[in-house]
Amino acid sequence: MAEQAKGSGPLEGVRVVELAGIGPGPFAAMHLADLGADVVRVDRPGGNVLAVAPESDVTNRNKRSVVLDLKDERGLAAALDLAGRADVLIEGYRPGVAERLGIGPEVCLARNSRLVYGRMTGWGQEGPLAHTAGHDIGYVAVTGALGMVGQPGEPPAVPANLLGDYAGGALYLVIGVLAALQHARSEGGAGQVVDAAIVDGTSHLSAMIHGLLAAGAWQDRRAANLLDGGAPFYASYRTSDGGYMAVGALEPRFYEEFVRLLGLSAPPDRSDPAAWEELRSAIAERFASRTRAEWTAVFEGSDACVAPVLSLREAPGHPHLAARGSFVEHEGLVQPAPAPRFSATPGAVRRPPARPGDGAAEVAADWGLPSLAGDDAGGQTP
Repeated sequence: MAEQAKGSGPLEGVRVVELAGIGPGPFAAMHLADLGADVVRVDRPGGNVLAVAPESDVTNRNKRSVVLDLKDERGLAAALDLAGRADVLIEGYRPGVAERLGIGPEVCLARNSRLVYGRMTGWGQEGPLAHTAGHDIGYVAVTGALGMVGQPGEPPAVPANLLGDYAGGALYLVIGVLAALQHARSEGGAGQVVDAAIVDGTSHLSAMIHGLLAAGAWQDRRAANLLDGGAPFYASYRTSDGGYMAVGALEPRFYEEFVRLLGLSAPPDRSDPAAWEELRSAIAERFASRTRAEWTAVFEGSDACVAPVLSLREAPGHPHLAARGSFVEHEGLVQPAPAPRFSATPGAVRRPPARPGDGAAEVAADWGLPSLAGDDAGGQTP
């Protein structure tokens, strides 16, 4: 896998301060960095807060790091100086923590009236649960999203932390930050606070499902609907070697192609939900007769909407993803490429994951600040 070419990205010139955290905040900052923003991560003394080697933490790629102790006057002053020169600040503390540290939105906006202050939390800045601990699984549970995933009669399936932390959280923070940045840069515009709560974003993701529910076209239970595995022509099936194939043959003409290539003769009427279990059994029996590789070859290049279910390690080698460069290798680390793509200002993986404090001198020079390393800023170098 080739190294990715250099690219500036459409956010070149945008300065972002990220107050170190874990999960959706760093991912949002990585996304901005992938798009060309100059992201400075403010790590706390002691270094990385995630239990993974810094050189492997892909969410810190394309960033530079300084180490500042926000509980020390010099460290706080240096962080506020960064905020004063930034376009965006991102923090993921519990509500009130940034204010207690002295780097809350009121203080920062007083220094920099056009600053976009992005706040990433699970529960949001207000509400009965705002100050309680939580994780992705709890946030997606109360929104109804988790309850849609899995088989009836079994516990809901947990989709890692992709649905809440990253889809409902980080990406909504990025959308909010970019919208607020556009406003701040408009004539007469000003900075503002963006309150990105995972419960809000995940709820928003289910807008279409709520519409279907209101129209009587969605049953409020698992695996009973067209898109949740209930329909046998939109589901996954085990192959003879223990692999799986994913089927998404929704439209009639794609379904006809699927039935033909699967070798399914006289299948039950798919338009009758009462026949779905019989149809599911027939499809399962056919898939169980060959290996995943054999079925992949059968459906390759067709419009049957069938694909092999790949593992994380297998995905970069898929011919289509390889041809598009959906994954890249940078300094020996295979990782997803920046997305989406831009014709004039492509993003790129320009830097390996930042190590705590590795950008202090460079950031100080580029941002026109005194030294940000060691005792000069109340922090420590690694």
